[in-house]
Amino acid sequence: MAKQKRKVPEVTEKKNKKLKKASAEGPLLGPEAAPSGEGAGSKGEAVLRPGLDAEPERSPEEQRVLERKLKKERKKEERQRLREAGLVAQHPPARRSGAELALDYLCGWAQKHKNWRFQKTRQTWLLLHMYDSDKVPDEHFSTLLAYLEGLQGRARELTVQKAEALMRELDEEGSDPPLPGRAQRIRQVLQLLS
Repeated sequence: MAKQKRKVPEVTEKKNKKLKKASAEGPLLGPEAAPSGEGAGSKGEAVLRPGLDAEPERSPEEQRVLERKLKKERKKEERQRLREAGLVAQHPPARRSGAELALDYLCGWAQKHKNWRFQKTRQTWLLLHMYDSDKVPDEHFSTLLAYLEGLQGRARELTVQKAEALMRELDEEGSDPPLPGRAQRIRQVLQLLS
């Protein structure tokens, strides 16, 4: 008898969950789908929306998950068809690094391409790495200096502040600067923007 008493609370707990679910979705039911003991809501099944091809009501998150699954299945089927046809699916080309994209952006600006447009991420990359001769080679640095002449607003102020702070650090290190090329680049930026 003790075992039966333990099962009774579990069963009522499950029924309570089903009732809560049905009552939460109750306003979505039409008069023909009202929970009368035999309807969809009383058996724990998905509640159907009347007049909408009998699709279960889904939250936006559930809908996104379902769409992702369907897309994944379609891609898998497409790959399978290609394999059966003897064709190998070609992988898209590898993504280019931030350095390549930023240097291409700079070269496009220098050549005054009509399709060149401002890109904050590329400018930010250039400003962060302009003192590193490995990332911005010397042949591009003169172009970068010309680009910096047109720098305006907060970006210009921050670039000057950063260059001054870096110069102070180099002065504090003493007479043995570890990167003379870097110090020269900092001086050039300060002379240009100050």
